[in-house]
Amino acid sequence: MLNNIRYRNMNPYRNLVAGVDTRIPLDNGSYTTAINFDNAATTPPFLSVIKDVDSFIPWYSSIHRGKGYKSVVSTNLYEEGRQIIKDFVKADSDNDTVVYTKNATESINILAYILSQQKNGKDVVLSTWMEHAANDLPWRDKFTVDYIETDEFGRLSMDDLESKLKKYKNRVRLVTVTGASNVTGYINDVYAIASLAHRHGAEIHVDGAQLVPHLPVDMKPFGTVSHIDYLSFSAHKMYAPYGSGSLIGPKSSFENGLPYCQGGSAIALVTHNKIWWEEPPHKDEASTPNLLGIIALISTIKTLTSLGMDNIFRHEKSLLYYAYEKMKTVPGITFYSHPEIQETIGVIPFNMEGVHHSLMSAILSYEAGIAVRNGFFCAHPYCERLLGYSAQDMEDMMRDPKSIFPGIVRASFGIYNEFSEIDRFIAFLNQVALNKKYYVDKYSNSRGRYNIKNEV
Repeated sequence: MLNNIRYRNMNPYRNLVAGVDTRIPLDNGSYTTAINFDNAATTPPFLSVIKDVDSFIPWYSSIHRGKGYKSVVSTNLYEEGRQIIKDFVKADSDNDTVVYTKNATESINILAYILSQQKNGKDVVLSTWMEHAANDLPWRDKFTVDYIETDEFGRLSMDDLESKLKKYKNRVRLVTVTGASNVTGYINDVYAIASLAHRHGAEIHVDGAQLVPHLPVDMKPFGTVSHIDYLSFSAHKMYAPYGSGSLIGPKSSFENGLPYCQGGSAIALVTHNKIWWEEPPHKDEASTPNLLGIIALISTIKTLTSLGMDNIFRHEKSLLYYAYEKMKTVPGITFYSHPEIQETIGVIPFNMEGVHHSLMSAILSYEAGIAVRNGFFCAHPYCERLLGYSAQDMEDMMRDPKSIFPGIVRASFGIYNEFSEIDRFIAFLNQVALNKKYYVDKYSNSRGRYNIKNEV
């Protein structure tokens, strides 16, 4: 299929996304059509999302309690969105609730705060070595945190998960794991993890920031061993960059304890002596919400559903394998993921021998108009391990002001990317490999914006 030129030059999704043909300046003064291979960080918006937000703006108003017509319209859309989100990830309509948040990071912070009030002797959270900081740091000051190991390829160790569940016996409150790594792109078997966690009396939270935008997600029915107890994700990684996200979990988990954020909208009644909190999910949605962000999230879910998440995953996987096979022919390339041995979303982490990760990112941008990401991608321990650095190594670098931090370059694909863009990318990587000294000298000179930086 990938050798079919006609197929390779056709992308039915490209005209659905804003900004794909934007012209940007290069270092030599010429202009080129920008290529965005930084979709794991954030995605451009769907045109349908922009249209739906613009169409809603004349009807924008305060939600809840207002009796004005626009307020009623706004409230109805706000509340109806919860069921649309549930349907999208097949959450339990009767038992699950949807809390609107800013993004996955806020979702996980809210969840950590709520669960820390419900330990009941379960004071351990099992995270993993491959987590984004958002699914690591919020747990550290509230629970005893231990980390599930990864193997020599960076894949999650199910044996170590089972070993740690046995080690802590009934003390594990939660296993919290990324659905797909933002570094390697590895897709974790969250259903096998859920089954194992539940057999040992623990619950599971899936950080879906890199999972939900790329393939179908099914939280499974309550009472089944593979049920996903909690799911968080961000809209800005799924073509709706208006600052919204979701936290989904059992309504019963949100009923007791104090909310993460306290204020208006979270309260049913307040005196100077007592607070009566609203019922979930409103209890955890204090203040005036980001209604436009929620409209955008609802819109993008409708668009993704109409396209079919299976179709999206197949297309992005074809981009991944096409790029991976082509990159193997580029001299000096080192990969930090292995899609041939672990199912992977459209992410390729790599380095080129002799070119610092920060320089490679700058060279691709200023010389070819290609945007990638570089550094540690907010998953520092995972990247340090993939690169072979210990915690002590990193501490030593932090103490030495002359140290230059290591890192990785990451190319990540969205549904609108094309095979022809990958061809441009590969051609330029070959050009850099053949003219390495020229590019390294040019972008290591004294001009501030080109200097190697400690970007992590």
